[in-house]
Formats: sequence, C-alpha cells, structure tokens
Amino acid sequence: MRGFLTILLCLTGAASAQEAGTGADNGFSVARADQDAYSQPAPVLSYREGETFLQGRSHFKRRWVASIAFNGEWGLGPTFIQTRCSECHVNNGRGGPPQAPGEQLATMLVRLSLPGANEHGGPLHDPNYGDQFQNNALQGQSIDFQYSWESVPAEAALYLDWEERSVTLPGGEKVTLRKPVLRIEKLAFGPLGEGAMTSLRNTPPLVGLGLLEAVPQETVLQLAREQKNLGLNGRPNFVWDAINQRIALGRFGWKANTPSLLQQVAGAFLGDIGVTSWIFRQQNCPPIQKACQVQAPGNDPEVIKADLDDLEFWLRGSAVPAPRDTANPLVRRGAELFRQAACDNCHVPELKTAAAYPAFPKLANRSLRAYTDLLVHDMGDDLADGRPDFQAGARDWRTAPLWGLGLSATVNGRSALLHDGRARNVTEAILWHGGEAAASRDAFSTLPTADREALMKFVEAI
Repeated sequence: MRGFLTILLCLTGAASAQEAGTGADNGFSVARADQDAYSQPAPVLSYREGETFLQGRSHFKRRWVASIAFNGEWGLGPTFIQTRCSECHVNNGRGGPPQAPGEQLATMLVRLSLPGANEHGGPLHDPNYGDQFQNNALQGQSIDFQYSWESVPAEAALYLDWEERSVTLPGGEKVTLRKPVLRIEKLAFGPLGEGAMTSLRNTPPLVGLGLLEAVPQETVLQLAREQKNLGLNGRPNFVWDAINQRIALGRFGWKANTPSLLQQVAGAFLGDIGVTSWIFRQQNCPPIQKACQVQAPGNDPEVIKADLDDLEFWLRGSAVPAPRDTANPLVRRGAELFRQAACDNCHVPELKTAAAYPAFPKLANRSLRAYTDLLVHDMGDDLADGRPDFQAGARDWRTAPLWGLGLSATVNGRSALLHDGRARNVTEAILWHGGEAAASRDAFSTLPTADREALMKFVEAI
C-alpha cells in the first residue's frame, strides 16, 4: 500500500502543474494520457480514502458466477449481459458495436418498453422481457443447487446491421455516416408486447461522475432558463429516485434517467449482471420465465451494501484526465471555432460543484470542465430512438460530457460515439447532430477543411 501512496503523491504534483496552465478542476485532474487515464484516484484523496478507492475498484473487476461455482462471487444471472462490470467498461472506457455481423452485442445493451408510463412516470416494462434484453443466461448450472438438464434461456440474440450514406463537405471531403439497425432473433418468450419500443445504448466512459453528481440542481435549472433566451430548449429530466422514494433530477444515462451514482450502480448490477441489491431486490424474472424464477439466488441481496458503498466511493473519487496540448495553436484555434459555432451553448465549458457537499466533502466547491449542461435536448429525427424515458422525449438526449474523449481509443481501443455507437470519430458525431444542434452542425459543415480539423483537435484535447 506504500507504493499506492507514492503514486498518489506523484499524481498530486503532476495534476497541480497541469491545472496551473489549464484551469482544470482543482484536485480531481491527473496529467495522464495512457490506457489508465480513466482509472486514476483523485489527487485529493487521503491515504485511507485511497484504500477505499482500491477496494471499490476491486469490486468493479469482480467476476460473478452461478451459485455452485467457486471461482467468483455467487449471484450471477439467471439472465445477464456480462459477468463483471469491467467487461463492458474496459479500463473504465466506453463500449462499442460488434466487429462482425455474426457477433452479438457485448458492450452495448437494448432498452425496451411499451407505450405509456409506469406508476412513477417512467418507461412501461414489457411483460415478458422487462425493461432491457439480457442476451446471456445460466446454462444449466443449477436449480435449487442441483445440476439441471434444462438451461435458463437467454431472452434473445441481439445483432447489428448498418445503413450507410455519404456526405460531401466543403473542399471535397466525403464522410460516410452509418446508422445501426438492431436485429433481434431467437425471442425465447414469444413476441414483444404491442407497440414495443427498443433503444440501443452504448456503454459510456466512467469519467468525472462524482463531480457531475455534485453540481447543484439549481445550476442545471438556471442553465435551462438561460438557454431559452438563446432559442434552445434544454430541459431537466426529473426521474424516480428509488433510494429516497421521490422524484429527483436525472443526471446519468444517455437520457439523464438516473438521479445518483448509487442508483446507477445498483441498476447496472441488476440489469447487466443479474445481481440483486438492497435497492433492487427483485430478480429479472418476468412471470413467463419459469426456469429463471426457480433459480436459487446467490444471497439475499447478492451484492452487500458495504460493497455498493465502496463502488460509489470509487466512482466519486475517480480523477479526470487533464486537458492536453493546450498550448498548440491549432487547439486554441479550435476552441475559438467551437465557441463561434455555438457548441458551447449546450456543451457548457465550466460548471461548479456545490459550496457544501456532505455526501463527499472533497467534491465541494470544485470547478469542472466537463462540457455538458446535464440537460436533455431535441437532437432531431436522425438520432431519435422513438422511446420516451420519464420526461425525456423520443428525440431527446442528454448533452454528453466531452472531457477525456480524445483518449478513448488509447484507453481501450474504442472510439464509438453517440448513444448507439454509430459515430467513429468527432466529425461523424457532429454531422449526426440535428434538432436544436442543427445550426451548430451546419456551422461546422461549412467550415474550411483546416478549420474543421482545428475544431476536432480541440474537442479531442478537452
């Protein structure tokens, strides 16, 4: 552990030097640009806090197994997507589409709902498949601790096909845009409910989430009011807080449909690994899924509260990679073009955390340069998924934070951007923008080639 403290002190010095020149968030930035750039502890953590941070990270990498296995934590499934958190968030980074048509989704998921809303105003679950597909399941490992000849069926097989079109930009540059088309095969429990809506979601990077959680609600609401004067319609998404049993501001998820990190962690455990918690104690087993229902649980709940708390601490205490190449004239030019194209109206450069934040005091009174407003915006028909989520509509998406984006491929080889991973780079992501972002997209599209490259360099340096 002494080695960890040495690293922590080194990172503190490196981060302070970087912040002096960039105005990055004091105490939560590190000057790292390697594959571990998303995985560092915040320099402000104490020695003891560093130990808790490492404990949380170990839970993140823990493998979950069936309740008769001895090479992991009991509680996997009965249906699931992956067996550990780090299989989707490799090196804490983003996921991406399958590499070949015959490969199933592995680091992406498919949300599912029917028209209407549940008792809390959220999406209405499909009666046979729930609120998202699990395309893996226990294969006969145990029912009541006995080997079974009949496996628990995976709910479906999930594949992607692609539609492509070409866009020609000034200077003759041609950009091929691709749009994923979800292909659902082998539905195990009959057809989907009438009017079923699906939405493909890519795994987001785990960068700066504690800072975003600590931004005051009033700051987000004030941004929404200010944007009205700019002709924009950024809106908060108020969602169900399952922990406090009330409506709260949504901050996390592609449609800002989750109010807190703890709920995000517990929801991912249940939906993606099939692991219950004190927050979500009911397993993913709709009535029609009989083999799923009789599967013996690993524990009740399967992930204990102390481990959830460690994971929450780990996410809150994670550092953000500091901006890079900030003295480069091309990056500086790109920053000015970013402002001129009004990209910063929604990708707000700087926010500040609450003056006091009792849940994690070291997050209080910090400046952060995440380039988001935490609001949802109408992004047009091309990006619409047709699926409402609480107060976020069928064309709405939360403004994605941009910090660390340029390191995505370095961290884990993935650079798939936007909610469904369709964009392979910053240019493609911008060209897909529509709705409230159409004017900024058009401003970018009409720039000379050199200026477009400068703007991209700036975004990749954030």
